[in-house]
Amino acid sequence: MLNVGLITEGFVLDHIQAGTSLSIYDDLKLDQLDCCVAIIKNARSNKMGKKDILKVECDIDNLNLDVLGFIDHNITVNIIKGEKIVEKRELHLPKEVKNIVRCKNPRCITSIEQELDQIFLLTDPVTATYRCKYCEEKYKGHKKLR
Repeated sequence: MLNVGLITEGFVLDHIQAGTSLSIYDDLKLDQLDCCVAIIKNARSNKMGKKDILKVECDIDNLNLDVLGFIDHNITVNIIKGEKIVEKRELHLPKEVKNIVRCKNPRCITSIEQELDQIFLLTDPVTATYRCKYCEEKYKGHKKLR
C-alpha cells in the first residue's frame, strides 16, 4: 500500500479517470505553480475500479475550475484546510470556455485575427458539445487541449 502524506492547505482532485492525471497536470499548468503536487495513478476505487488522484498543496484560487470542468466534469474537488476536508465541490460543464481550445475552422475570424479570444459556448450538455461563438464550428470531446 502506497502512503502519500497529508496536505495542510490545498486541494485534492479525486475521481479522475485512470491514466489521465498527467494530461490534467499539463492542462491546468500545475508545473508553473510553486507548490507541492502528488500524482497518484491507477489507485483502487470501489466506484470506478481504478482512478487517478492529484494532491496539490496550494490555494484553490490558483486553479481554473472552468478548465477542469471542461476536461472532466465528473472530477471531485476537495478543499483542504488544517489537514481536513472543509468543502467538496462538484464540477459542471461550463456554459462558456475562453482560450481553452482553438477553433479548427480555417475560415473562422479567430484564424485571421490572432489576438481575438477563442470562445466556445455549450450547446448540448448531454453530449458535451460546444460551438465556436464566431463561426459555430462544433467541438465535441476534450481529450487534448490547445
